[in-house]
Amino acid sequence: MKKELKIPFSKYESSREAHSNVSDALDGEDVNQVAELEDEFSSYVGASYALATSHGTAALHLAMLALDLKRGDKVVCSVNAHPSIPEVVRHFDAEPVFIDIQEQTYNINLGKLEAYLQEHSSKKLKAVIVSHLGGVTVDLERVYSMGRSYDVKIVEDVSDALGTTYKGQKIGSTGADIVCFNFSPHFKKNICNGGMLVTDDDEIMERARLLANHAMVRDEDALEYIYDVVDIGNDYSLSQLNAAYIRAQIMQQDENIQRQQEIARMYSEGLTGVDHVTIPDMSNEENPFSLYIIKIDKNRDSFAVALREEGIGTGLHYIPLHLLSYYKTKYALRVNDFPVALRSFQQVLSLPIYASMSDEDVETVIASIKKIAKTRV
Repeated sequence: MKKELKIPFSKYESSREAHSNVSDALDGEDVNQVAELEDEFSSYVGASYALATSHGTAALHLAMLALDLKRGDKVVCSVNAHPSIPEVVRHFDAEPVFIDIQEQTYNINLGKLEAYLQEHSSKKLKAVIVSHLGGVTVDLERVYSMGRSYDVKIVEDVSDALGTTYKGQKIGSTGADIVCFNFSPHFKKNICNGGMLVTDDDEIMERARLLANHAMVRDEDALEYIYDVVDIGNDYSLSQLNAAYIRAQIMQQDENIQRQQEIARMYSEGLTGVDHVTIPDMSNEENPFSLYIIKIDKNRDSFAVALREEGIGTGLHYIPLHLLSYYKTKYALRVNDFPVALRSFQQVLSLPIYASMSDEDVETVIASIKKIAKTRV
């Protein structure tokens, strides 16, 4: 049995507002929590339309459905991404294409992405899914320019970037065709699940709304139980209870980001100059530090085990997709095909960072890292 961690890698945030909203839903108050969430969320990020889904992965899957992804189509993504991204592509019998990463941010290398788009222009090339790992954004103006130049849709997976800004603008309103949010981010589980599909495109939202409820349509003048089905959809609906909780989460998000940034500064000040530990770049003032990723140059896994023995949880973002059995076998990928992602994977380690961490918790993590680093030769 695993020892309970004093400082877990992640911890869900609750609030008085969350309890109040959930109570309203349980008490049957005349409030459509899902509709309220969609309206509040579109205002929060500055997008024209927002459609709530049961999970972030559901939002991604619905995005592929809304783009009419078909067998043999190609979707480009980072090789350093959560498996949900190529997974939703494969569900359509379409093909994910992996691109190596930029060493400092662990995000997709835009130079290599553009080189691929130049060499493989085709009607089968449908979309690029761009992830913002830890909330650190890529050069979005360049990405959107590629989308226009090579006639591919740009979908942003912002599982780690809720509330993040790019040049002062909230992610979700900066120009992507579709943006998919996840309220229970990968490996940082919330008490509830939920996702959001955001777009400024009327046609995409109209199709997404249709397909999100089994492509069922009703005549407003007919009896409620009379319906027709006009396409192949699915059920992506978010529950009223989850929506109630998430509404409060959105209200707190900007404040949570400020606290995460404070914690990141504490980590960086405390870990600067520690042997075998490389801290992240602190120069980007818009980095929300949804993740705080360090590099360990001596046996990362044993370092993580030692931290666990100190009662501290850690994460890994991510195991590169080409090392996973399914994709390695399916596409005959070799270990060295993506050298930057491979090298980063061997060293990166995500530390606990969430708004409810106390200063004492942060100091404990710093002290433990310093203690363990001294044992490394």
